[in-house]
Amino acid sequence: MDRIILHSDCNSFYASVELLKRPELRGRPVAVGGDVERRHGIILAKNEPAKAAGVKTGQALWQAREKCPGLVILPPCYEDYVKFSRFARQIYFDYTDRVEPFGLDEAWLDVTGENGAALAHEIRRRVKRELGITVSIGVSFNKVFAKLGSDYKKPDAVTLIPRERVAEIVWPLPVTDLLGVGPATGAKLIGRGIRTIGELAQAPEDLLRRLLGKNGPALQACARGLDASPVKRPEDVPQVKSVGNSFTLPRDMTCRDDAARVLYVLADSVGRRLREKGLMGRQISVWMRDSSLFGFQRQATLPAPTDATHRIHEIALALVDANYRWGRPMRSVGVSVSDLCEAACGAQLDFFTDTAKSRRLDVLEEVGDRLKQRFGSRCLLPATLLAAPELTGFDPKRDHVIRPADPSPGEAAS
Repeated sequence: MDRIILHSDCNSFYASVELLKRPELRGRPVAVGGDVERRHGIILAKNEPAKAAGVKTGQALWQAREKCPGLVILPPCYEDYVKFSRFARQIYFDYTDRVEPFGLDEAWLDVTGENGAALAHEIRRRVKRELGITVSIGVSFNKVFAKLGSDYKKPDAVTLIPRERVAEIVWPLPVTDLLGVGPATGAKLIGRGIRTIGELAQAPEDLLRRLLGKNGPALQACARGLDASPVKRPEDVPQVKSVGNSFTLPRDMTCRDDAARVLYVLADSVGRRLREKGLMGRQISVWMRDSSLFGFQRQATLPAPTDATHRIHEIALALVDANYRWGRPMRSVGVSVSDLCEAACGAQLDFFTDTAKSRRLDVLEEVGDRLKQRFGSRCLLPATLLAAPELTGFDPKRDHVIRPADPSPGEAAS
């Protein structure tokens, strides 16, 4: 018996949530976009009127305004998107315990043994009635084709792709519509005349292997409907492997003092997120990049794991000091902590650490966490950050969001 897999995709998710707060904008072209002054001037999401006017996700704000002079651009509010994502999943869990998120706005559901189309319509109506947003749902016998179905017809729609209609519905679609075929892979396939999913399904396997390595036959199997990957329960999803933040800055960093201030903002965000999750990490990584994409990435392994902001900042700055001489300004920077363990496991002490001083700093950070949770990240700042507010006035913890959750097979996560 075939599995029954649903893939639910919240339509124009960010824009739909914003329109719930601004109902007077309904019917007008609306997009959610970053701050152009801080080099985040791109379209993150758009509603259907904006899409009809030619506005595209990832487009620069000025390009979007050229396409659609009446476009209303709203700032993102990630806390609201996370909240609505959680509400949608609560609805999904009413039908199955096999719900696997894919980013904030998408999820697979395994409802094998049920009437998939009927459940999809019921879920679609419930989300619309209870949350005020719409979803498109694909129904098929595997995850890849279920996702194709949710993209096939939008908004507020259900598309059924049974096994007997794969050649009719799936194979004429562009090869870039297939999950796992990103821009680089798509360009390689199209360059060899493989433009549709059907052509991928029927291409010589040795050609695909030469072109894409082992990923070629894997993608061909998906195109033929042979994807057997399960819909994972929440407890089956791999644990967090790293916690990090990166940012493209309002202006370039030109000296060590700039780097020290920016690294503190990022270390504070990473440390707070680690402490919220009850995690500590042993490896600290830092990367920096200039406007020409030249850059470097370095990491250091600690003798004992940490979740302390001051320790993460200290090591990140030491990595920059050891690996960069400020030959050119730097535009982007990131900090992450990996090799994680549960904080409850504790950490072994050593003779070379001033444990009393370290404990005082830990207590200070715990108090700071409570204040920042209540009053915002900028309610408590080191004085040095006040010397460059135009450089350090961002909030990476508030703006942190993972979407999608997983990089596609064969494509690098960006």
